[in-house]
Amino acid sequence: MVRGGRAVLAAAMMMATGTPVAGQVLDATYRGTMVCEKLPFTSGQMREAIEVTISGDAARYTHVVRLRNAAVEATVEQGTGTVSGTKIDLQGSWKGGSQQYEARYSGSFVRRSAKLKGTQSWTDGGKTVTRACTGAIKRPFKPFLPRGKKLAAAE
Repeated sequence: MVRGGRAVLAAAMMMATGTPVAGQVLDATYRGTMVCEKLPFTSGQMREAIEVTISGDAARYTHVVRLRNAAVEATVEQGTGTVSGTKIDLQGSWKGGSQQYEARYSGSFVRRSAKLKGTQSWTDGGKTVTRACTGAIKRPFKPFLPRGKKLAAAE
């Protein structure tokens, strides 16, 4: 009987350590960066800030767009999205002069952060280019969140 008990205990321990911790999506502002592939008219990959604010099952975000010189003032891509369980889907757009793009990103939360992956479909002078983007966002630790917000179970 002891032998069977040890097997059950071992199986329970493996399940506990082998299963990823589900994300806890709280109402908060999540900050991070997105890295997007090089465009034909840029000198390299772009790594810029993204900020996602989640309230219930709705999200809104801003993502910095800086095409040339880092010293030049950046503009902002803006969009909205949905949160369903631990999954997040975002869609937005940006326009500057003759250039514009539509963006779609999605990801899943693990603990207090999410990894994002998506595309930007650019239109520039009648030509369309699509580039891939990846990134991550993270919320502050629960004690640092503003008080008075509806929060889920403790971390």
